[in-house]
Amino acid sequence: METDFHEFVAARSAALFKGAFVLTGNREAAEDLVQETLEKACRKWRTIAAKDAPDAYVRRIMVNLANDRWRRFRRLATAPHPEGADPAAPGDEYGQVDSRDQLVRALQQLPMRMRTVVVLRYFHDLSDLEIGADLGVSPSTVRSQLARGIEKLRSQFPALSEPSPQRHTEGIR
Repeated sequence: METDFHEFVAARSAALFKGAFVLTGNREAAEDLVQETLEKACRKWRTIAAKDAPDAYVRRIMVNLANDRWRRFRRLATAPHPEGADPAAPGDEYGQVDSRDQLVRALQQLPMRMRTVVVLRYFHDLSDLEIGADLGVSPSTVRSQLARGIEKLRSQFPALSEPSPQRHTEGIR
């Protein structure tokens, strides 16, 4: 059983960290969240390993811990970058880091459940059914939270919300 847990940690800790980082918006807090999640999972590993989906169980632990932290340390959201900021050029690695930072800041402004749904969908590639099962809500609730969350994020990044120019393909064979 202990070996199974070590294998789970080796295989899933990077994905857990990515999700935790987006949930917390801070590297140190994400590391703490993952550590606390894995600590709780280790204590209950026999029960978790017997489940059909240990990933889902551990993700649920992480989401619950993040929600608890959010409630305890609720604070004003940090201000987004100025609107006049230049978008990153395709090869501009520093600009890409800046864009990623903007996205994390925008995610931090979403309500916790909405943020959790967005993270589970886009950072963990879960379906509506899987997210609903993880959070104990219906798939339609997941879809509505996701739609509202994406709309709020798009309002933060108007340039990304515009439809991409489509080529005129009518009459081309």
